[in-house]
Amino acid sequence: MQAHTQAISIRTLWRGGRRPMGVSYGKLMMWIFILSDALTFSGFLTAYGFSRFEFADSWPEPDEVFSHVPLLGGGYPMIYVAFMTFVLIFSSVTMVLAVDAGRKMLKNKVVLYLFLTILGGGVFLSSQTWEWYHFIKGEAGALQLKDGSIVHFVKPKGMRNGGPVYEKVSLVGEGRAATPTLPQLKRAFEANPGVQLRILNRSVLPHSQGDAVFAQAKAVVRGANLVENEYGLPQFADFFFFITGFHGFHVFTGVLLNLIVFLNVLLGTYERRGHYEMLEKVGLYWHFVDLVWVFVFTFFYLI
Repeated sequence: MQAHTQAISIRTLWRGGRRPMGVSYGKLMMWIFILSDALTFSGFLTAYGFSRFEFADSWPEPDEVFSHVPLLGGGYPMIYVAFMTFVLIFSSVTMVLAVDAGRKMLKNKVVLYLFLTILGGGVFLSSQTWEWYHFIKGEAGALQLKDGSIVHFVKPKGMRNGGPVYEKVSLVGEGRAATPTLPQLKRAFEANPGVQLRILNRSVLPHSQGDAVFAQAKAVVRGANLVENEYGLPQFADFFFFITGFHGFHVFTGVLLNLIVFLNVLLGTYERRGHYEMLEKVGLYWHFVDLVWVFVFTFFYLI
């Protein structure tokens, strides 16, 4: 009895051939990649959080930066970003349905749900491209003072979301396509007595203090790039381009992977293999990309 028990224990515990986690090599490697990538995004978002805390008094307000909707213009804080988020989350739902259909070997349903997933990823990437373009192009421009502060030209627009919201005013009319010089902007300001000044995240200054503000001005800022940012600190633009761009690259990669799997489904590759495990592995990556966006959305747009 003792020898028989020993033989069983050796065979079952020391000779391999068993998978305690029930996970294939491919899935295990995908999980390891997801874990390492999660640590990378955590580092980026932590760095963003420290900068946001350090410069809280001069950090741009997301409601003012992301307030435009295609074909409708400005005045719709966070609406389009919410739409992008909904599309990406919905694509995660369709991916779940595609994986479930694959486990049941339902090819037609896999084709349908995977197509919807790819479509959602494409819509999200297109929306992010539009958002980048609008962010880089800028709105009415701003003054940058010698101490680095950003001054906006504003007029009262009422109360919204618990605080004052101001509509930026173009002071140069048809010259909006080009960034005006300081003298041009000052003359335009003086010709618009209803326009006020607001130093970022501070109180609104009356029009009469314009001369004092222009005396401290060193440049006119239009749009956002890695050096200057009309909405506020350049660090905000740096983090925005880097983190959302890094995530966008992940989404783009996910769309390519989904396209490859989609073509293989149409060709019957996984039907011949007898399983859709590749779809499950790509699904894990897609769910991770969607989950990361929830954190990016929270850090950049909500807080």
